[in-house]
Amino acid sequence: MPLHNAARTPLVDQVIAQLREQISSGEWPVGSKIPTEPDLVAALGVGRNTLREAVRALAHLGLLESRQGAGTYVRADNELVGAVRRRLARAELRDATEVRRGLEVEAARLAARRRTADDLTALRAALAARDEAWDAKDAQLFVETDARFHHAVAACSHNAMLIELYADFGEALRDVLHTCVGGEVRPDEYLSHTGLVEAIAAGDEDRAAVEAATFLRLFDTT
Repeated sequence: MPLHNAARTPLVDQVIAQLREQISSGEWPVGSKIPTEPDLVAALGVGRNTLREAVRALAHLGLLESRQGAGTYVRADNELVGAVRRRLARAELRDATEVRRGLEVEAARLAARRRTADDLTALRAALAARDEAWDAKDAQLFVETDARFHHAVAACSHNAMLIELYADFGEALRDVLHTCVGGEVRPDEYLSHTGLVEAIAAGDEDRAAVEAATFLRLFDTT
């Protein structure tokens, strides 16, 4: 969507609103670089100081990230996502694991209650990809496919807020898995997720919750 001249005051608030809309609408996707400062100044019809103040405000909210010498990038598409990522960056492993357990157990329970036929197809495909990566002894690929599998479980919950929150644990999840898996896969450390898929497919909420909670015992630090 085109930017328009911020003709009314307060200018900073006007600019913040427009930049936020570019982000939330997907016009500027997460991970993308936003237009240069001269381009934005020209499009918005404001001064550099006004624009910089707006960018700083959105960076404080966690939506934008300024990289020295590289420009400004979209880090998150809403304030909640930004806040969660900032908090995760300084979280203790135990704390992050306990919060993740709460999200994952509830996601599994809701998935068993609400999954559709299409959800199960996607979930089984994600499980197959995870198992194939393990069989290929590809540690890097296993970490990625395992994370995608758990995201697929969250998607089956059909709870938009839970899905967004869980997605924000993606990077932290990958870091933990990289640490635990290391540079190689070891047969004795394999954790089958087949039982979780079966419980979700059967609509067994309690069993699905138990299966989901069991996986995270690996990361317990107390």
